[in-house]
Amino acid sequence: MTNSTQPEKACFILNPKSGVKSSVDVPALIHEKLDTTRWTPEIVFTERADHAPELARKAAEAGARLVVAVGGDGTVNEVARGVLGTSAALGILPKGSGNGLARHLGIPLVLPQALELLNQPSFGKIDTCNINGHAFFCTAGIGFDGLISSVFAKSAKRGLSSYIQLIIREFTSFSAKPATVRVNGKELTSDFFVVAFGNASQYGNNAYIAPMANIQDGLLDICLIRHVGVAEAIQLGYGLLTKQIANSSLAEFHTCSTIEVESPEAQHFHADGEYMGEATSFNIQLSPASLEVVAPF
Repeated sequence: MTNSTQPEKACFILNPKSGVKSSVDVPALIHEKLDTTRWTPEIVFTERADHAPELARKAAEAGARLVVAVGGDGTVNEVARGVLGTSAALGILPKGSGNGLARHLGIPLVLPQALELLNQPSFGKIDTCNINGHAFFCTAGIGFDGLISSVFAKSAKRGLSSYIQLIIREFTSFSAKPATVRVNGKELTSDFFVVAFGNASQYGNNAYIAPMANIQDGLLDICLIRHVGVAEAIQLGYGLLTKQIANSSLAEFHTCSTIEVESPEAQHFHADGEYMGEATSFNIQLSPASLEVVAPF
């Protein structure tokens, strides 16, 4: 907050289709719980895919100090993209099925508590990343998790149980593809099940792909998983949910700020869980301390 006695503008961007179903009237809750001596709220709704970045950018350019994503990881990604490079800060009211960035930052998953955090805001800057020009703030990945994001995008069902069912179904027919990973002057060539990039520690739902990741250290955590069978996949799943994947012999970790991946075959990839398509060449870059957010720093 500034020293001004006037409330500052806060724009809330709601995705009415985001995440799990809820009976909560979010606009009413915002009007009830938000401290209007601190913030003057504006509430807008997304009407289509990729509408949120436009709304966020417009709000920031109109002088909003705070632009709040109300939704899941996809909505957070879109709003954050719109806020990048502006003087506005990102706020999050988590209302999705995974809430990866909110969980990593320690933002309460209960909406009234998340609003209280906005009433007494603590501002800090986090690193941001991109994969082939697509911004991500939490995680990105090539291989099996990229495939899952493509299948999940077509699914009408949301939530953790639906996600797990898709993983089990797709695992039986998935084959690891060859790729060369260039990181810290090394070339690592293998058949990779997953090449995952963690700016934050988890995918969402407390599934930790990079449990050591620090979103403010200027480094990206790379997790390499080579071809695995059923027994290994079960071990990896347990590791994800217990933060123990870093201790598994099945996963190899590196840290860097830039990484390149080349594959002779097109591979699926995602950014913050959103399917981005297929490619044979990938460039992943990190920009340190490039996004201001409200979180309990």
